[in-house]
Amino acid sequence: MGVGKQSSPPPPPPRWAVELNNPPPSRPKNTSNIPDPPGFSAQRAIGGKQKTSQLPARKPPTQEETDILKLKKSWEIALAPGKQLPMQLIMSYMSGNSLQIFSLMMVAMLFKGPLQAIAATNSTFTKLETEGNKGKMILVKATFVGMQFMLLALGVWKIGQMGLLPTTQSDWVAFEGERICLEKAYFAT
Repeated sequence: MGVGKQSSPPPPPPRWAVELNNPPPSRPKNTSNIPDPPGFSAQRAIGGKQKTSQLPARKPPTQEETDILKLKKSWEIALAPGKQLPMQLIMSYMSGNSLQIFSLMMVAMLFKGPLQAIAATNSTFTKLETEGNKGKMILVKATFVGMQFMLLALGVWKIGQMGLLPTTQSDWVAFEGERICLEKAYFAT
């Protein structure tokens, strides 16, 4: 029947495929001409062995240094709620004063978070409190509780803006007594 088509050889694979299957040999890194960084002293062994470091051993920190570091960390934890205050203020403003689920959840979180943090004040600082810094930790804990009270005050301000606090006279009408008139005026007829 006929002459068959001659098949041509398949095209060569692309260059990226060849390089992927046969990566080029890696060049040896020549680090002998790179100087050591300042403060680093090392001796190079002869014969291709690795460098051995001859740095002096670091002395462990004293108890006083540890107390100072723990006190600094305690202050960071105590001042952290104060850093949240501007963000919470902006979120309170942006959520609006109408009674909606978002603004009500926002107010609930403004009360729940600080109340839980105040209740857990001692457990928050137990890992950082030692005999050496026990007197100074009282001020740290007081600052932490004060910051939490500032967040609570923001929550009270928010529910006041929403109209949920009974601050007007009309909120207390049920407890008002009847006024007794001292004088009565009658119209002349």
